[in-house]
Amino acid sequence: MKKISIIYWSGTGNTEKMANAILEGAKIDGVDVSLLNVSEASVDDVKNSDIVVLGCPSMGAEQLEESEMEPFVQSIESEVKGKKVALFGSFGWGDEQWMRDWEERMEQNGANLVQDQGLTANNEPDEEALSKCKDLGELLIIE
Repeated sequence: MKKISIIYWSGTGNTEKMANAILEGAKIDGVDVSLLNVSEASVDDVKNSDIVVLGCPSMGAEQLEESEMEPFVQSIESEVKGKKVALFGSFGWGDEQWMRDWEERMEQNGANLVQDQGLTANNEPDEEALSKCKDLGELLIIE
């Protein structure tokens, strides 16, 4: 059975809404999908998954959230080699540089990114953004 772990950090709830829409798209018989707040996630969740989906909004000077998400991403860098990874998150300013940096970082650690670029939503995800999240979930099933 294919195992997908969706691990996210959300401050305002925007990234959490995206995570739930990805979960909705990936729910199908024969696929084990888990949704975890990063505070509940462990390196084993990454090790034991076929596909890892990571979500975090842009924070500060376009970077990952520093107290929970950044340390978690550091802890899994050696575990993503050869693993299928998808990235998503919301932002309220800037030009999505945090996502490009995150993609590059995952690729440098050997991850196989599922999408050409991370899925982003400006502020609260609208219906179009949530539809794209659901589509990503559906894509994960066939990956």
